[in-house]
Parts: sequence; C-alpha cells; structure tokens
Amino acid sequence: MSSLYPNQQLRRRAMAWALRIKVNPKRVDIAEMPKKWGSCTSDGVVTFADELAETDKGFQDYVIVHELLHLRYRSHGKRFHAMMSALVPNWREWEHSSRHSTE
Repeated sequence: MSSLYPNQQLRRRAMAWALRIKVNPKRVDIAEMPKKWGSCTSDGVVTFADELAETDKGFQDYVIVHELLHLRYRSHGKRFHAMMSALVPNWREWEHSSRHSTE
C-alpha cells in the first residue's frame, strides 16, 4: 500500500467536513508540521500535519473542523466555540489531550 494513502484519506475527510460546514478551502495540504496539527491562512489554504493521518478519527475531526471553521471565523470567539461544540461536542477533551497546537 502506498504511503500516500493515509494522507489521501485525511484530505478526503477534510473535504467531506468542508461540504458539511459549507466552507470552500482554496487548497487542502498535508505537510510536515512538527509543532502544529493544522493551520489556516487568510487566503483559504488549510494545512494539516502529516502525523494527523495516523491519529484517532475523533481527534482528526477536532483538528479538521477547527481549521475549517477559521475560513468562516478568524478568531476563537463565541461563535467559533459554539460551532465547535455543535460539530464536535467533545472538542475540549481533544484539545486538552493534544501535544501540538491547532493554531
């Protein structure tokens, strides 16, 4: 099996969430990110750490939703947190268990 397979699955998972959240990332990249799980640029490029592909699906959802919501909400304000809670109800547990940041 190709080593790209987990990354392709992660990208597909991200795009499925993008449809559900109704956001349109310009691009979804998978890259080495030793200190972060993900990032989102102001021009719509969402990047996920390649290590994320090997984590629990629930944790993947937390990181994916977090980054995709930044396409709609740039800050971690009340609306951002409300959407996180609606889409990934246990997101705070995932956030506390993370060894990397999602910023």
